[in-house]
Amino acid sequence: MNRGAALRKVGIVVLVANLGLALLKGVVWYSTGSLAVGSEAVNSLADSAYSLVVLAGLYLTTQPPDFEHPHGHERIEPFVSLFIAAAIFVVGGLVLYNAVSEVLSGSVVVTRGWSAGAVLAGAAATKFVLYRYCLRVADENNSPAVRAAALDNRNDILTATAALIGVAGAQAGYPILDPAAATVVSFGILYTGVEIVRDNVNYLVGAAPSEDLRAEIVRRAMDHPDVQGVHDVIAHYVGPEIDVSLHIEVEGDRTLREAHAIESAVIQSIEELPSVDDVYVHVDPKELGEWKDDEAAEDLLQYVNGKE
Repeated sequence: MNRGAALRKVGIVVLVANLGLALLKGVVWYSTGSLAVGSEAVNSLADSAYSLVVLAGLYLTTQPPDFEHPHGHERIEPFVSLFIAAAIFVVGGLVLYNAVSEVLSGSVVVTRGWSAGAVLAGAAATKFVLYRYCLRVADENNSPAVRAAALDNRNDILTATAALIGVAGAQAGYPILDPAAATVVSFGILYTGVEIVRDNVNYLVGAAPSEDLRAEIVRRAMDHPDVQGVHDVIAHYVGPEIDVSLHIEVEGDRTLREAHAIESAVIQSIEELPSVDDVYVHVDPKELGEWKDDEAAEDLLQYVNGKE
């Protein structure tokens, strides 16, 4: 399955699952009055709303390049992720407000019956399956939007478990545990929003990738037998993908065809890295005096040699 189809399938699966969970939790909330289940119902309803946005966003990001977007549309994905984070912050704030309001009002409802516990346990199990599914697709396709959805599903496992503990505690004679669990749910929701923002800001501001990846870029350039050195190595995020530019140092007696072959081989080697998109290589002949020391490149090469 190609990247576009895989990402769109994730959006559909997550949307259907969240709609089903929101409906089930809403019915149980109406019948039991459990604030913990109610907070989970609101969470799933919000998940359903943002799933629609994710589905639309993933459709846009998987469109092929066109005249106005020659590099494709993948750079939309961090914005989709940040929209998810904004929705999560709103939901987390509402759940926290409702929990605190119920405690202050003194009208804590004691949940009876088994339905509340059953729907929360089922929700936790469903979210675990969705988390693993989304994470696998995100890793296979380098998709920050799907990874954000995976993090939200992982968080929902914890919040559903917290809600389940609260319901069980309320039925055991400690009704305050129900809104307390809803409070835990709210903080879990808010933390997920922070995680998503933190992970996607780097994509938007053009931050450098990890030291491991930068060292691997230098190593691949230096692996070519005709490359004597590298300098001015720049790797940075452009959306979820990485653009690379560097200068390679070669002997100046190479023919134009030989220099072109060296450049092409280095580009191909670096572009084989899964997260790298475009690579730009400039060839510097020794005789023009353009070889120079680059402490950053040397440090990266020592780093990768030290790991071998």
